[in-house]
Amino acid sequence: MTTKETIKRYILFIISLFFAALGVAFTKRGELGVSPISSVANVLSIKFTAVSMGNWLIIWNCVLIVGQILILRKNFKPIQLLQVPLSFLFGYFTDFGMWLVSFIPVNIYIMRLVMVILGVIILGFGISLSVIANVIMNAGEAFVKAIADTTKKDFGNVKIIFDISCVTFSVILSLILFNFTILGTREGTLIAALGTGIVVKFFTKHLKKNIENIIRG
Repeated sequence: MTTKETIKRYILFIISLFFAALGVAFTKRGELGVSPISSVANVLSIKFTAVSMGNWLIIWNCVLIVGQILILRKNFKPIQLLQVPLSFLFGYFTDFGMWLVSFIPVNIYIMRLVMVILGVIILGFGISLSVIANVIMNAGEAFVKAIADTTKKDFGNVKIIFDISCVTFSVILSLILFNFTILGTREGTLIAALGTGIVVKFFTKHLKKNIENIIRG
């Protein structure tokens, strides 16, 4: 891979972060729950409002990066430390996205549902761009890969368990922080869990060839 192509791929990855973060912002604005991997940060952002959703995502991603280091140890490659600045960028993009969508009225349920669906589509589009860029994984996916590689288990199966664990943890957190009330994890979380993968496959299938041509051109 040439230096020029590598630069293009990292630029594409940064663009993918923006769209993924915007997707999170849309689902957050819908107030029906966010994607499983963001659900813990979402609950914390509802309780501790002095810290923004973006900053909670930065903290959560850094926890996952530390988790990778503990799991992989000497097999953790230094290049993966790029996840740290990229996690900060993702957090900043999320807060910017939150500002962008803050003007959209969501006082009726159908509008909230629309926001969640739009968020899933935008999130899936962003993730598909990161898949096509093929340079580095985000903290969540890299954490799952670290577990899968270490335990010799299928990545997809580990990802399902990880998502379920995130949602379970977020529910437990909510019960503890909000007097046995579940906040931040609702039907939107289920929609995101079931729909994001479908959207990613759709966009990857239809965009990969053209984008690869541009990157290599």
